[in-house]
Amino acid sequence: MQLLIVHRDPEMGEALVQMVKSYTRHQCQLVRSDSAAMDWAQRHPQCNLLLTQFEAEGIDGLALGSSLSEIYPALQVLFFPNYAATEQRLEISATKVFPEPIEGDALLDTIERAEDAPPNAPDLFHLIDVLQMCCLSRRSGALQLAKESKSGLVFLRHGEIVHAETTAARGRDALLEIANWDFVEFAYERSVRPPLETIAAAWHDVLIDAVTAQKEENAIKSHRQSA
Repeated sequence: MQLLIVHRDPEMGEALVQMVKSYTRHQCQLVRSDSAAMDWAQRHPQCNLLLTQFEAEGIDGLALGSSLSEIYPALQVLFFPNYAATEQRLEISATKVFPEPIEGDALLDTIERAEDAPPNAPDLFHLIDVLQMCCLSRRSGALQLAKESKSGLVFLRHGEIVHAETTAARGRDALLEIANWDFVEFAYERSVRPPLETIAAAWHDVLIDAVTAQKEENAIKSHRQSA
């Protein structure tokens, strides 16, 4: 695979490149900004995996991932957010989000999973990964989420979840429905504002409740199937 790392810190960026080169057989290059990444893309016909800071000076990871996906349709993306790993409230086993200190083994495992993905497979993220990353990064705007034929919207204000919608529900019920989708495709629109605010609880409480409800529902389904 061809990997591209986008990181503002040259020391950290080079350490990531050396880790990839030392422990995998993949090609890997480093640039330090969105504009440099786009210039790189004009000179390289292939990129399978983008590893980028979520946000930094000259870097908007979400916008960059979207732009490069238009050039490389099968591109998969991993994010390095600015918050510390200790700030995360929920752990995802198949995460694609790696705050510092970065767990090298987990990152290498994710790189190998990306290599095993079928050709033209969608770039899927765990829903909780996406929401936690955007909340801890204090984003405002809207996340458009899709799972096969299903779609939904989650609205953020300064890192809090304030509203959610699906075709069948609004507010907390919509968020609980979306939480059952697990892995989703997503897009982010910074300028979109919620039509109303229906969720007042702290983001982490909302997500923990959604995950708990999902586990309880799965346990009930499993019990019914085994009965």
